[in-house]
Formats: sequence, C-alpha cells, structure tokens
Amino acid sequence: MFQQRRPGRQEPGMTYDELIEAVRYEGLYPTRERAEEITRTVLAALGRQLTGEERVALAAALPRRAARVLAAEIPGPERLTGWGFVKDIAAHVPGSTRATARWDAGSVLGIVGRLAGPELLRSILGQLPEGYALLFGQAELVRPRQPA
Repeated sequence: MFQQRRPGRQEPGMTYDELIEAVRYEGLYPTRERAEEITRTVLAALGRQLTGEERVALAAALPRRAARVLAAEIPGPERLTGWGFVKDIAAHVPGSTRATARWDAGSVLGIVGRLAGPELLRSILGQLPEGYALLFGQAELVRPRQPA
C-alpha cells in the first residue's frame, strides 16, 4: 500500500490521502471524513507527548499535512502512560469511549509506526512512558527497573 522512505529521498513514503485511506481501511471507518478526524486527533495527542529528535524525525517521516498536525501541538508538561494517552483521545472525540479510543489509537499509530520504520519507532517508544508499544502494534517489553 505504501513504500517506506529511503535515505536521501525527498518525497514522503505515503501521501496524506493514502494515509487517511490506510487508516480508514485498517480502522474499518465508514467514511473518509471519520478516518481523517481520528487521524488528526491521534496525531495531535501524540504531538502533545513527543519531544526532541524523535518528534522532528517522525514529522519528517509523515506526509506534510499529517506532520503539521503533529508539530502544531505543544508537548505537555505531563507524560501520559499509554492508558492516559487513550483517555486523552477519548476526551477529544465526541461520543468516544475508552474502548473506541484504544481502537482509534491503534488504527492510526500502527500505520505511523510503519512509516517511521523500526529504528525510529524504537527510539520513540524509548522516550514514551510504558503502554505505547501495543498502541503501535508492537510487543510491550518490560523495561529493566533501576535499583533503589
């Protein structure tokens, strides 16, 4: 459905319209408009969580319109766990429940993770608190605990 960006290529691996159609297909959304609303909501929520080089690199991997949605959000002072992220999405989608927000997050972030590629995705997941890997369609690995 899409090609991952190769180093040195300037065009995105997926157009914005292809991104929305991929979300519509994977999320089983009835209309393009609904898929776009969910995509924008999830990318905005992710933009409130990511900082630094990972934020810049992910924006570069996304189609331009999607990157603008991500970059328009100012990272919040509170780092949300994966569950907190889902609750944040539910709060921003009218009529949403936590279960549908979890579905929405996975529908968008699974595609975003593929666009990012494995190396950038590992870096993103390393920056975020626990609970995000499953939202990106990855196994949730237990992080080693620091000795007290």
